[in-house]
Amino acid sequence: MPPIIMRASLLGLLLASLVTGTLRAQGPQGPPPAGDQAKVQEERIRKLEEEVQALKEVQATPKPEAVQLGGAGGSAAKAMNPDISLNGDFLGSIGRNDVRAVPGLEMHEAELGIQSVIDPYARGDVFISFGETGVSVEEAFVTLTALPGEFVAKIGKMRAAFGKVNGTHNHALAWVDRPLVTENLVNGEDGINDMGVSVSRILPAPGDLFLEGTAQVFRGDSGDLFKSSQKNDVSFVGHLRGYQDLTENTNLEFGYSYAQGHNDLGHDFLTKLHGIDVSLRWKPLRRSIYNSFLWRSEFVWSRRDQLPIQQRAFGMYSSIEYRLDQRWSVGGRFDWSERATQANQLDRGASALLTYAMSEFSQVRGQYRFTRYDGHQDASELRLQLIFVMGAHGAHPF
Repeated sequence: MPPIIMRASLLGLLLASLVTGTLRAQGPQGPPPAGDQAKVQEERIRKLEEEVQALKEVQATPKPEAVQLGGAGGSAAKAMNPDISLNGDFLGSIGRNDVRAVPGLEMHEAELGIQSVIDPYARGDVFISFGETGVSVEEAFVTLTALPGEFVAKIGKMRAAFGKVNGTHNHALAWVDRPLVTENLVNGEDGINDMGVSVSRILPAPGDLFLEGTAQVFRGDSGDLFKSSQKNDVSFVGHLRGYQDLTENTNLEFGYSYAQGHNDLGHDFLTKLHGIDVSLRWKPLRRSIYNSFLWRSEFVWSRRDQLPIQQRAFGMYSSIEYRLDQRWSVGGRFDWSERATQANQLDRGASALLTYAMSEFSQVRGQYRFTRYDGHQDASELRLQLIFVMGAHGAHPF
């Protein structure tokens, strides 16, 4: 108890005693002798002093300290835990595709994400993919954010910065599948995904234009696209990204990508990719959760060394997505792509999509897809998807 409160309590008790004594002195029995009144007051003061001393002893008794775990307790211990999330991706398919068949029902992927700031100079991101065919590390890298010269570096296994689709996880795509150009020229669902080092930096640009350059070096293994037969058979990826606000509600993003690596035919055979991506967004600030529009296209040129001649293939897709209201979205996509190993074979397709977002953490999507493989093999499918998110999952790149 603070000293000022104890003094106030003592003064109050003393005044009460004096008032009581005075009232008694005014009673019909007459005033007691002076000597007796002084003894009574001394006894009361003695008792009050004993009570004050007891209160001081209680105040001086040390309180037990809170249990500390690992040097930090309470909110400090919670702050040290990483953000953990789980993304589920369940698929269904109705229809026929004899060229690239998919199961009728499939747990496509359950992605476990572990993300955290390591210290003021670095953060870590790990994504582990669980599927029906096994478990794999999709990405696991450390980002160094405090390098000289305003550089940002990543070290670890990561998706390469080639275009837009290659760096996007399955649950963050705008479609159930990936475009034909990705399947034919950029190693399908896995894409360019390898152990390596990435360095990026914001570049000087005129006006309000935003420019960012990225250079990456990988071990050289990315499925059927790149294959290292020697230790120095590394692959390279470069990406230049630009962004410009056109109006308060509209912006334009564009990029150029380049990738080079050795292919599965050996050290003397290279595969080179050139890519251009364009995205136009309309998202009114006051109604962004109700209405928005996105048009996106990517174009990829492939040059693959093989016998007897080099194969030169081209592929592209163009897609639109319109948000009708807070829950419903519609979209479409056109696909056109030659094949990397046989450029004279052409695949074309078109898709229509309908998406219902139950909340920010779950959505259902239907995609009708028609594809004509090699000019004469037709496939017609209705693909369904359920996506959900549990836990704190970091935002994906814009």
